[in-house]
Amino acid sequence: MTLQTVADKVGVSRMTVSNAFSRPDQLSEALRARILAAAAELGYVGPDPAARALARRSAGAVGVVLTDSLGEAFLDPVAAAFFGSLAESLAPTGLAVSLVPAENVGGHVPARDLALDGAVVYACAGDTEAVEWLRRRRLPLVFVDQDPVPGSAGVLLDDRAGGRVAVEHLLALGHRDVAVLTMNSDRTAPGWADDPRRGGSNHVARERAAGALDALDAAGLPGRVYEVVDNHDHLIAPGVADLVAGPRRPTGVVCFSDLMAAHLVRAAQAAGLTVPDDLSVVGFDDSVHAHTVRPALTTVRQDFAAKGRLAASALTEAISRSRAGAEDAEEPYEPPLARIPVELVLRDSTAPPAGTTS
Repeated sequence: MTLQTVADKVGVSRMTVSNAFSRPDQLSEALRARILAAAAELGYVGPDPAARALARRSAGAVGVVLTDSLGEAFLDPVAAAFFGSLAESLAPTGLAVSLVPAENVGGHVPARDLALDGAVVYACAGDTEAVEWLRRRRLPLVFVDQDPVPGSAGVLLDDRAGGRVAVEHLLALGHRDVAVLTMNSDRTAPGWADDPRRGGSNHVARERAAGALDALDAAGLPGRVYEVVDNHDHLIAPGVADLVAGPRRPTGVVCFSDLMAAHLVRAAQAAGLTVPDDLSVVGFDDSVHAHTVRPALTTVRQDFAAKGRLAASALTEAISRSRAGAEDAEEPYEPPLARIPVELVLRDSTAPPAGTTS
């Protein structure tokens, strides 16, 4: 069965049949339905994808590079929410989405070998193997939750403002002993940072901590930062247990994530403390963890849907420019850098410190 077979049966041109599969917007709904019905009756499944890709000079797919292993990434509700919004936003474009591990696995190099028109790089270090291969291929790239490389677009949350507003909320309640709980993969064990301003192993961790420290500096208070190795359950748990049991326990903590905040709440309760009477806790993201822990978390909300939409829009624009040869144009072009605002959501995990009133 070929395009011509279907075209002869319906009484249209081969191009019209091709458009029914590849460019549905070029046909009326009624005509496209007739063509697809005839194809189904004849057992024709459509043009060969490889041949179509060669003819269009397009793979019809984009990559998403995730910071962790693919399995672990989808256990993270923040990454999963972003990916869901991105995939939904790309669906109307006809672009398929391929998941690309940040590092090579078992000798396979997906970032080098997969047929892609472009890629979104989500919260990865800029020197990962996947990013290096994608850059060598000169593919259009959009960086999310990290600084973009020169020539690429970026989508960033206003993480610094989020850290600042979280601390300002605790200060307004009367707290004067506030700490920051964050991650630093350069550590081998959890503990207090020797230099709070130099901590954090990725863009998001650095910006959220920096915003919190800015607010503490403005209030004339010391900046204390407690670091765990990474934002994973088994690495958070021993750190928060040490934090609530140690002699330097603060009255309020601003956390890198809702996951850390939820662990901190449970560790405080296990130590006989009451949240928020003995310890106020602020999360970040407004993920599922903020709603399932008790008390429900005061947190800094990020708009996952907006992040996915902006990343999809930036990527499709970059791909269009690349296809048109715009990257070789003489006029200077500054790729867009979108910054998404955050919002403080007040719930039950924060209150004035014991012995004071708001």
